[in-house]
Parts: sequence; C-alpha cells; structure tokens
Amino acid sequence: MIWNKEMECMGLENLKNIQSERLKKIVEYTYKNCSFYKKKMDRHGVNPEDVKCIDDIQKLPITTKNDMRDSYPFQLFSAPLKEVSEIHVSSGTTGNFTVVGYTKEDIRLWAEVMARALGCAGAEPGDMIQIAYGYGLFTGGLGFHYGALEMGLTVLPASSGQTKRQLKLMNDFKPKILACTPSYCLYMAEEAKEMGFDPRKSSWEIGSFGAEPWSESMRKEIESTWNMLATDVYGLSEIIGPGVAHECQHKKGLHVFSDVFYPEVIDPKTGKHVKKGEKGELVITTLTKRAIPLLRYGTRDIVSINYEKCQCGRTLPRISKIVGRTDDMIIVRGINVFPSQIEHVLLGIEGIHPHYQLVVDRKAGELDELEVIVEVEEKIFSDEMKALRSLEEKIKKEIESILGVFVRVKLVEPKTIERSEGKAKRVIDKRTL
Repeated sequence: MIWNKEMECMGLENLKNIQSERLKKIVEYTYKNCSFYKKKMDRHGVNPEDVKCIDDIQKLPITTKNDMRDSYPFQLFSAPLKEVSEIHVSSGTTGNFTVVGYTKEDIRLWAEVMARALGCAGAEPGDMIQIAYGYGLFTGGLGFHYGALEMGLTVLPASSGQTKRQLKLMNDFKPKILACTPSYCLYMAEEAKEMGFDPRKSSWEIGSFGAEPWSESMRKEIESTWNMLATDVYGLSEIIGPGVAHECQHKKGLHVFSDVFYPEVIDPKTGKHVKKGEKGELVITTLTKRAIPLLRYGTRDIVSINYEKCQCGRTLPRISKIVGRTDDMIIVRGINVFPSQIEHVLLGIEGIHPHYQLVVDRKAGELDELEVIVEVEEKIFSDEMKALRSLEEKIKKEIESILGVFVRVKLVEPKTIERSEGKAKRVIDKRTL
C-alpha cells in the first residue's frame, strides 16, 4: 500500500518546489542555530541567501562522518538539549561515537517515513510484524517500532538474538512480516531446520532486511528458503535510522522519501554529480529535521539513482541496492573489491552456504593476499578430496574473472564461520597499513 499518496506520488515539479522551500529553511535554521555549520559555511564562502532553490544545494559543503565525530557529543545539534527527546549513538571502528538526537517532531517524522517504508514492503494496518533488529542505542529496532505503531500494525518487539525464541514466536503468533538483517534471517533458517521445522512453511510472507549490504543472490536464497518476499530497507543513524528508503514489491530500486531526505549521487573523488545511471557516493540532506539536521552528508554508500516513475505509482527517486561502501571497500593490489561482488559469485555456485569471510593479509616484502573462506554443504565436504579441490578451483576462477585479482579459496564445514545476530562480519583485514 502507499501510506502517504500525496507525497509519494506527487508530480515532480511540485516535489521540487517543496524541496526548494524546505532546503532554504533548513539552511537558514542550521546557520542560525549550529555554530559548526555557521563556521563551515563561512569557510566555504556560502551564505543562506545564496540558496534559493534545490539546485543550489551544490553550493553547500559536504558533511562527513569525521565532522560528526569531531563535534562529539552535541556540537552538531541545532536544537537545545532541553528540546531533545531521544538520543542514539552508533559505534565506529575509530574515534568517538556518532551521536544523533531527535526532537518530538523528529520522532513523528521517523514514524511517518517508517510507515511509508513498511507500506512499500506491502504491510497493511492490522498486520503483525516481528521486529528482530536490536533495540536500544542502535536505531534499527525503535525505528521499525515507531513506524509499525504509526501504521497500525501489531508489534512483536522481539529484538535481536534468542533465535529459538524468535522461531517459537513465529510459530505460535503467526506474524506476517519479519524485520531483521538478511544474514540473521538465513541464520534463523539454519536453526529452524535443526529444530525440525521447514522454513518454507513459516508465517512470514514479507521480510524487510537491511543494516548491511546484501546481494540479489542472497535475496533469492532468502526467498527460496523462507518462501517470502524479501525487500531491502535503507537508513543510517546519522540521517534518522531506518526509513530513508525502501523497496516496493516490484524490487526495482529503493524509493527515497525525497521530500524529507534529498539524495544526490556524486563522484567521491571530485565531489561532482555523476551522470545519469552511473554509480557514485550517496549524499543526503535532511530537509525537515530539527535536533540534528545534516547538510549534504556523505554516506560513503555506493549507489546509482533512477528518477523514472515506478510501476507502483510512486514518483520518488529510486536508489539501487548498495553496491558497497567507500570505507569498507578493500583495495587489494590496487584493485577495488566489494564484499557484495564476491557474495554474488558464491551464491551462484551450487553447494555453497551463504556464509563467507574475506581475509586480507600482507607479509613483509610481499603483495597483498586475499583469502576467501567459504562454507560448503556437509555432503560436499564429506566427498573425496578431488571433488573439493575442483570446487575450490571453480570458485577461484569465477571470483578472479570478476575481480581481476589473485585470490586463495578455503572451503570449510558448515557452521565453521562465526555467526552474528546483528551485522555479519564479512572482512578481516590483517594488514598493517
């Protein structure tokens, strides 16, 4: 269903007018209320008066994750703390937490965009949703929770983990919708089979999966394993959490709610907009947030964007599934490697489990080495050594043909790779860089 038909199906000229008015107001608001942005804009030589329409957005400087960490904890806030109703943080590999805040208006906005997202997935008022994203400082669980309540769904706030309990809830309560990471969904399938339960007979008809990149091959794996529709949700804590964009049931890109989150796709090296249909870094401006609005935030996510009207009737721009990230991209011997590229190859090979890790190492005086550790089905692992070697060689050749870089392949037994109830840890980089 289309939750907010006025905004999601609006004519492009009217949408552009709304975006322009909101951009002007948010630039004035942040310049007046956030000393960080005032200094940044002054250094960049741009004033609020220079922004007259949405096309002027390119005059504004890019905001980075380092800006957020350097402004820890509250220097990027535009609203006073007494007006902030909720605070979340996301952990990083280095430096301070990324801190985000929400006024009551922001919470209402979050509920609205998440209701739109759930509508894209096919949810309808009265459906039951099992939320297996983590609750707490992570934005996933509460974002879905707010949107589900806004739409009028029945919520099972299961949070992440306790897989046997998750499966019992599904069996006993019969929820229609599942929300979790795609890797955890497949992990639950393994547990279900061990418990003697056929995943294809589950009550889940729709899945909303995100928080980590996942390929079309993994989608097919989930859909065939669980007999459900697997849809992609996109969000990030810095912008609002989940609810920035979501696929509709046609699965031809994620609809960006661009009346409130304005998307651009840029060349990360030059900062210029890429040509239509080309891949680049997704940059988002929050047009209506109050506690911590962000101007041209560089997400580091690599996507392409499509502005054509969708079959579902929505006129919102659509971003592709996330190809990778500029900051979790591995550079091996000068070649850019995204885990999703390797995942696509692996899941197209019979006998491979959808669990893998990439280990990058560099010995003194030698070139980088990339090892791909892959779980295979028990019956294959029990076969003679010649068959395993043949499978290793097949995987190696297919990956090398895609990446153009030498790889080692190591086949391991099922459940050898550590499982995660949150984001799967795909890359282990042992290099001293």
